[in-house]
Amino acid sequence: MNLIATHELDDPLAKAREATADMLQSRVRNFSLPQPFYNDARLFDLDMQEIFEKEWLFAGMTCEIPAKGNFMTLDVASNPIVIVRGHEGQVHAFHNVCRHRGSRLCMKDKGKVAKLVCPYHQWTYELDGRLLFAGSDMGDSFDLAAYGLKPVHVKCAGGFIFINLSETPPAVDDFLDTLEHYLEPYDMTNVKVAVESSIVEQANWKLVIENNRECYHCNGAHPELLNSLQEFDDTDDPRATPAYKALVARKQAEWDAQQVPWQLKRFGKRNRLTRTPMLNGTVSMTLDGKPACQKLMGRLSNPDMGSLRILHLPNSWNHFMGDHAVVFRVMPLGPQQTVVTTKWLVHKDAVEGVDYHPERMRHVWDATNDQDRRLAEENQRGINSRAYEPGPYSETYEFGVIDFIDWYSERLRENLNHSAPSLQVVQG
Repeated sequence: MNLIATHELDDPLAKAREATADMLQSRVRNFSLPQPFYNDARLFDLDMQEIFEKEWLFAGMTCEIPAKGNFMTLDVASNPIVIVRGHEGQVHAFHNVCRHRGSRLCMKDKGKVAKLVCPYHQWTYELDGRLLFAGSDMGDSFDLAAYGLKPVHVKCAGGFIFINLSETPPAVDDFLDTLEHYLEPYDMTNVKVAVESSIVEQANWKLVIENNRECYHCNGAHPELLNSLQEFDDTDDPRATPAYKALVARKQAEWDAQQVPWQLKRFGKRNRLTRTPMLNGTVSMTLDGKPACQKLMGRLSNPDMGSLRILHLPNSWNHFMGDHAVVFRVMPLGPQQTVVTTKWLVHKDAVEGVDYHPERMRHVWDATNDQDRRLAEENQRGINSRAYEPGPYSETYEFGVIDFIDWYSERLRENLNHSAPSLQVVQG
């Protein structure tokens, strides 16, 4: 009798799964990951299957699809997704794949439609995914109800849209309730995207996130950003100075008076929210620290709101200020290629050229994104060397990176374990 694992017959990644599980089991905590996690094509495929197809992902903002028929699209690895506003304002998400012969339905990044119509053979779907028309050539017995679009789990909170491609998504409602509460002052139903950019970084997606999760590099790399940003956002941070702690206490009292949430909230290592002051005398992430938009967001009456920092692993970090917000989405394209999309949000009634100027608003983060791109790409080039081996993180300066790598390792191990098929006995 031979024991043959069914996944070795059906899953070309079976050996990679076993090797990855072994590397995760033996990895040294507080050190960077072994080389294959950053450049191996098979391990990248596992990241897509076990992280990006199973975890909640930040997809976009509800303000991007404000009315019935508005849609947006994105790709999660090889899975094209469409998100559309349906009847009574409901947000739906579907695999952007026609049930006839598999063509993509929506080919633009954004748009507005009355129905979802396949450009190939004109199969037509309602905005809630029901198949309405497939032509007369399918025969009298053809059941339209059996060929609706395949849905994707979607949840909205605080103006954010999250999607999940798995059958049984992990719980996320506690975080979403808190996100809704923290963004209430911003009235997220009345914001718009003022400007947007996407840059492709020649680096693994984890290097992009790692770079974001520490400011150890900021002093030598981000002169524009450090005109307004504090390098830390927690009074328990060992680097926090007495002056910073005094500033925090003063600002928190002001925010309490305005009924604006500021407390640090954590949801495991995946989600984190906190409001922290910017440098004393600055109120916005602009080159001079002054407001980028004269019309404040929501019910806010003071531009000096610090920055509400919101982390959502595996693919988003965000800054909300009194005058505008900056949201970031990370999507892997390949083992060593990642697209970072940045969107600047303002009050929907703010007038371009009067209340804000896009070039001034985006200047700091355009510079910072390009600086981070170069850092991540040089990091990738070094990791690709035969000389690379995992190196130690600083527990003082890089605790955010440690938290991310721990979260990633735990989720990948757990999802790999749940995906592992049982052994099948085959006569030999």
